[in-house]
Amino acid sequence: MKLTLLVIGKTNSHYVKALIDDYANRIAHYLPFTIDVIPELRATKSQSIGQQKSMEAELIRKQIQPGDYLVLLDEHGSERRSVDFAKWIEKRMVTGAKRLVFLVGGPYGFAEEIHALAQEEISLSKMTFSHQLIRLLFVEQLYRAQTILRGEPYHHE
Repeated sequence: MKLTLLVIGKTNSHYVKALIDDYANRIAHYLPFTIDVIPELRATKSQSIGQQKSMEAELIRKQIQPGDYLVLLDEHGSERRSVDFAKWIEKRMVTGAKRLVFLVGGPYGFAEEIHALAQEEISLSKMTFSHQLIRLLFVEQLYRAQTILRGEPYHHE
């Protein structure tokens, strides 16, 4: 199974990008992993939040393939401890999905049609983080999950 982190807009901080790239390379030692970027919407001042979310939804749908298992990273999703997340990933890996796709939405969250399209929603915290930091936090957790599953000494209980 392939893991994909699908994000809207590029990472602006080169410090954060370097850390994300480091974890992405670490994850790739365990299984195929990509970070796919949907270009950020431009000239949106004249559009409502609903219109922007709808436009993003159209771009997101183009990236989702038949057989994908789509998981939204959303503040209203379920929270898991790192060990539980690792076990959850392990279960998803044997379900037969071609790709496990984790999606970070735009600044206003997801359109209802994207919520309906997703199989699950996960929250990394009840706190709100920038979209840049969520990417970093999430790739670290993906890496941590891989080390937990292999009994490697990265994670401490």
